[in-house]
Amino acid sequence: MNAQNNSYSKTQKWTLIVTIIASSLAFIDATALNVALPAIQKDLGMTGTQLLWVINGYMLFLSSLLMVGGALGDLYGRNKIFQIGLVIFALASLSCGFAVNPMHLLLSRAVQGIGGALLTPGSLSILSAQFDEDNRGRAFGLWSMFSALTSILGPILGGWLAEIGWWRAIFFLNTPFAVFILLVMNSRIPESRNSHAEKLDIYGAILVTLGLAGITYGFTESSNYGIFDPMVLTSVTLGVIAMIGFIFLEKHSTHPMMPLSLFSSTVFSVTNIITFLIYAAMGGALFFVPLNLIQIQGYSGIEAGLSLLPVILCIAIISPSMGKIVDRYGFRNSLLIAPIITALGFAAFVLAGKTAGPSAYFSTYFVPFLLVGIGMGIITAPLTTAVMGAVDEKHVGVASGINNTIARAANVLAVAFMGSWGLIAFKSKVSDQLKDSDLHQGLKDRVLSEASNFTAAKAPEFLQQSLQLQIQDIYQRAFLYSFDEVMIIASVITVLSTVATLVVYSKIK
Repeated sequence: MNAQNNSYSKTQKWTLIVTIIASSLAFIDATALNVALPAIQKDLGMTGTQLLWVINGYMLFLSSLLMVGGALGDLYGRNKIFQIGLVIFALASLSCGFAVNPMHLLLSRAVQGIGGALLTPGSLSILSAQFDEDNRGRAFGLWSMFSALTSILGPILGGWLAEIGWWRAIFFLNTPFAVFILLVMNSRIPESRNSHAEKLDIYGAILVTLGLAGITYGFTESSNYGIFDPMVLTSVTLGVIAMIGFIFLEKHSTHPMMPLSLFSSTVFSVTNIITFLIYAAMGGALFFVPLNLIQIQGYSGIEAGLSLLPVILCIAIISPSMGKIVDRYGFRNSLLIAPIITALGFAAFVLAGKTAGPSAYFSTYFVPFLLVGIGMGIITAPLTTAVMGAVDEKHVGVASGINNTIARAANVLAVAFMGSWGLIAFKSKVSDQLKDSDLHQGLKDRVLSEASNFTAAKAPEFLQQSLQLQIQDIYQRAFLYSFDEVMIIASVITVLSTVATLVVYSKIK
């Protein structure tokens, strides 16, 4: 590329197009799916716990194998691993689209996560390989901008497709784009690899996957079996042991996937703690929001998708400009202020109207969404800058990979923990209300059993209308109670990130 006239070569243009489209598949898939969850639950008859696994089945394998995907690309060729990941992702997407029952969908989502772990790291690696240092920043900026813009379409697209009964198209759309990317990759973009890449840390990958899987499974299934069930406690314990084993292995490995020496930097360690807390709160809270809007507030799918726009637009608009502010004033004040704004947003959901409906959006949920969007828009760039600035130049790639992995792992664990907490709170509130009701015991047992379906729980159709309305009111009150609890947890978790910043305030510029 000629830096003087800012023109791109044909290879660079095609690289930008391919990496933007590939990343957009993952972004649109994720944002569209959250809004489509109620429709998926209804069509496939999923329980509340299975609904959690629709998100976590994918995120579990994506987060635990993300750094492995990057390492494989460096070792065996970025294009090759990228394309393998794309094929797995596309085939798994087709399988998701053809899902005939919950287990079919959940297994397909897990495979889709494996494909995503091979695909996602390759996007930026391939982009980086085709642009020199002077022009790489501009290319990354274009990639970020278009990726953010496409992610805006996700909730709207997902809501619209769910509304017309075509939620399966969310998965089917991945296939034609994958075919296009494969054709371009093989004809237009040369292969690249890291000649200094070290041996793959396969045992580390196995341990971190087992660790996350054990903890996630235990938290998620605790809503079915109880927190102190032997199976739940065993799963969480084995997960924790595997994570301790992973840390021990990384400390003594000659080729660790996560070099623990980087955590000797206080700023690097604390910034990753902040990343974990922020993305945990965001991931756990936003799992519940579409369920509330569609199942309780009466929003249509597309209205629910549009309601999320303040969050995505704020991130897309504020985040790029924060880079300049951070360069000029440093990032510590942003890391202090942004979590407080975000926490206020989560708390505002609790104060918003209970069953106001879409016509009252601007007087109820608009302000919470706006505050969360502003907070996340402010903090995204400072987090990246803090992580990158805390390590020397040769470790920038690894540091970015660690931070990205931690953000995604936070999402997995948060959906498992907060989702399970919300479902337990829902069942508990249903049970409490049934004790005070005049329903006969047989009907009480049936209503409580149906509560396992969470927001899809319905009163028996054979009952007279007055009883059906009474039972639906019990379910609605129970969900609003659990929703408020989850939002309070999200708010507290976010505030903790400000506390973490204050602890090392003097060491952050």
